[in-house]
Amino acid sequence: MHAVVIIGSGFGAITAAIALQKRNISDFVMLERRSFFGGTWLQNTYPGAAVDVQSPLYSVSGEPYVWSHLFAKQSELADYTESLIQKYLLDQHIKLNSEVIESRWMGSFWRLSLANGKSLEAKAVINATGPLSTPVIPKFNNMADYQGVSFHSNDWQHDVEIDGKDVAIVGSGASAVQIIPAIVDRVKSLAVVQRTPHWLLPRMDWSFPKWLARILAFRPLYTLIRWCIYWALELRVIAFKYSPFLLKLVGHYPALRHLRKQVESPQLRAKLTPDFTIGCKRIIVSNTYYPALQKDNLRLFDASDAMLGFWEGGIEFAISGKVKADVVVFATGYDAADSMISYSVIGQHNIALSQQWKDYPRAYLGTTMPNFPNFFVVTGPNTGIGHTSAIFVIESQMKYISRCIDELQKETVTSIQPSAEAEMKYTNMVHAEMQRTVWKNGGCSSWYQNKQGKVIAMFPGFSFIYRSMCKRFKKSDHLIR
Repeated sequence: MHAVVIIGSGFGAITAAIALQKRNISDFVMLERRSFFGGTWLQNTYPGAAVDVQSPLYSVSGEPYVWSHLFAKQSELADYTESLIQKYLLDQHIKLNSEVIESRWMGSFWRLSLANGKSLEAKAVINATGPLSTPVIPKFNNMADYQGVSFHSNDWQHDVEIDGKDVAIVGSGASAVQIIPAIVDRVKSLAVVQRTPHWLLPRMDWSFPKWLARILAFRPLYTLIRWCIYWALELRVIAFKYSPFLLKLVGHYPALRHLRKQVESPQLRAKLTPDFTIGCKRIIVSNTYYPALQKDNLRLFDASDAMLGFWEGGIEFAISGKVKADVVVFATGYDAADSMISYSVIGQHNIALSQQWKDYPRAYLGTTMPNFPNFFVVTGPNTGIGHTSAIFVIESQMKYISRCIDELQKETVTSIQPSAEAEMKYTNMVHAEMQRTVWKNGGCSSWYQNKQGKVIAMFPGFSFIYRSMCKRFKKSDHLIR
C-alpha cells in the first residue's frame, strides 16, 4: 500500500511529486505508460516543436534554467524536464511501461490495475496524464487503401525519410504551424490540408548569448522576470472576457496586420482569414508559417477544395483530385474535452467516472469529484488557460491537493472528497462566468468544447483568482471521514 500513486511523469506529475517531497511524503509511485519518462516534451519531438509561452514563466517555480531562447525549443524543454527528475531523484519513483487500465475505490483505498497484469494499492491517486495526451486521427474515407506511411505528429517517426519526398500535413493548428516551416525546404512537395484557418500573431522571440542566459537564470532576477511576464499576460483576460473592443485592439488588428504584412496575395489572405473572433480558438504565434505557405513546393488545400479521403498513393480532393503523398502526417490535435482520463475510474457505490461525466466533465476546483474520494485530477475540467502558463495553474492545483493530502495524513482520516453541493455550486459558477467569454461566444468550434458545445477546458477568469480559490481551503465544502 502506497501513500500516493501519481499517474504520469510530465510537468503535472513532477510538480505533484515535488509537493509531496516538501511534505516529507516519500512513499509515492509515478506510473508512466510509455517506455520513457518526461511527458509532453519528451513525447512531442516533431520538427519545429517549441513552447508558445515565454520560458521563464513556462517553468516550475523556484527552478530556473539557462534558456537559450525566450520561447524554448523542445530539446531544451526535454533537458529541463529530465534535470528536474534527476534533481529530485524522481527516477527512483517512476515505473515505466505501466499503463493504468482501471482505478477502483475499495472502500478505504484505491486499487490500480495495469495493462501488464500487475496492480498497486494507494490511499490517494493523483491523475497527471495531461489534457493533451490522447491524440486524435479523424476517420477519413478509404484510409485502409493508403499504401504510404502515416502517423500523428504526437508520435513523429524519425526513421521515416521525408527529405525529397511528397509529404502531406493534415491539419493547420499549433503543431502544424511549427512543423510546416521546419520541413518545407526538406521535402519535394508539401500538401497542407486546412479545415479552418487560425489567427496568428507575431512570435516575439529572442535568442540569448550564453553570458546573458546565465545572468537571466540568477534566481532573484529569474523570479522578477517571471512575475513581470505573468502580469503582462494576465491582462489578456480583460480582452477575452470583459472588453470586445480591447480584444480587437490587442488581438484582431495586430493579427490582421501580421497577415497582410507577410502574405501579398489577396486570394491566399482570404483563405487564411478566420471567420470567428480571435481567441475563440487557441491563438498561434509564428513568424515563419505564412512565409512557408508561399513556398513554390507547397500547396494549401482549404474548405473550397475539401479533402474527400485517401487513395493508395495519397489524398483525394473535391476539385484537385488525387494528390500524391509518400508520407501523411496527422496534426489533428487531441481529445482534450471528452477523454481527460483515458482509463476506467470506479468510485464509491460502484459509480463510474465516465457515467458521472456523461453530460460533461466537471470537478470542484477542476480537481476533485463527489463519489471519488482521495482522487485528484491535475489539469482537470475548466483548468485550461488561454493566456498564461499551464504550469502556473498546475502549481495552483497543488496548493489545494496538498491541503487535502494533509488531511489524509491524519490517523483518524480515511477519505476526503467534495460534497455534491459544493461541486455543483462551483461548476454552476464556472459556466455562468463562461457565458461572458470569447471561448463561448466567439463563433467557433474548438477543442475547448466537448461534443455538446460545453466549454469544459478553460477557466473563465484570471488565473490569480483561481490560485486564490485553491489556496483558500474550505473544509466545510468537503466530506472528511
